[in-house]
Amino acid sequence: MARPHIAAQLEDTVRRRVGARLRRRGWHERLHGYTGYGTTERARVFGRVTLSRVEPEERRTALTHAHDSLLDIAQRGFQVFLTAPAVGVQVQVRVGHAVAETTTDRGGYLDVELHGHGLTPGWGEATLELPNGDSLTESVLIVDPDVQVGLVSDIDDTVMVTHLPRILIAGWNTFLRSEVVREEVPGMAAMYRSLLAAEPRMPVFYLSTGAWNVAPSLTRFLRRHEYPLGPMLLTDWGPTNTGWFRSGQEHKERELRRLVDMFPKVRWVLVGDDGQHDPVIYGEFAEEHPESVEAICIRELTPAEQVLSSGLPLATDELLGKRVPVPMLKAPNGFGLHQLLVGSRGEDHA
Repeated sequence: MARPHIAAQLEDTVRRRVGARLRRRGWHERLHGYTGYGTTERARVFGRVTLSRVEPEERRTALTHAHDSLLDIAQRGFQVFLTAPAVGVQVQVRVGHAVAETTTDRGGYLDVELHGHGLTPGWGEATLELPNGDSLTESVLIVDPDVQVGLVSDIDDTVMVTHLPRILIAGWNTFLRSEVVREEVPGMAAMYRSLLAAEPRMPVFYLSTGAWNVAPSLTRFLRRHEYPLGPMLLTDWGPTNTGWFRSGQEHKERELRRLVDMFPKVRWVLVGDDGQHDPVIYGEFAEEHPESVEAICIRELTPAEQVLSSGLPLATDELLGKRVPVPMLKAPNGFGLHQLLVGSRGEDHA
């Protein structure tokens, strides 16, 4: 087995030393949960375990009395990136009738599938529990087996705009937790709600290269702007066993393939922007799985947003040529995309 990349080795060494020191000071393991998803046969559950100075019971009391003032948001935003992951911790996961034991990875994360849970379509629950008694319940979306259409949406520059260079977004999020500085992209929430009204059982997934640390702030942003609820498919920043940084493009490609594997009968509406690699990722995915893509919707950034996002716009038309076997629709906002999507689907179903 190949040795991990030097960056991962360094990070693991630091984490082990920090974790050992915090445990000697009496810090405790605590759970964080994220929305899961699945079919009537199997479910995927996400979570993370970190070290905290607060006892599990005290933490639940503190969360009950938490306030959302600007100061509180800034303080909590700062704290979510200064976390000490609890590595190799045993976690019991329960979904309906199914129970699984798993351990956290080198970042403190867990990602586990449970089979034979017995839950019916709709929103269900998963329970996570640690040996120290800390536990939490998270939501799990069980997709109806008869559903034929689903929605996958990028987040940054697709449903929200930051007006900051991408290289500064991570630091800004750390201190102000993106929701207080980000604006909604006009018409996107209305477009998603309209699609959901036409297909009430349609699953909605938010696929982003953002870190799991900011999942709570992103959830609040989506809720405040009335986006449909749905699982987030985020990632963990930092070194990996093969390099200094994770590949956001590989993350998106991998998650799209997992959705096809779990929901082979669903045709997806893929929504992204032209500031990074979404047109190429979605186009190549559609070429590989044409039966699984209903349409690709690309939000066109303004010239200023293009510069802030990536420096220069990607020449997606030249890169893709005429390979994409599904409609690739482009507009500057959700209103234009929705109009184009309704028109393309009307022609397809005529």
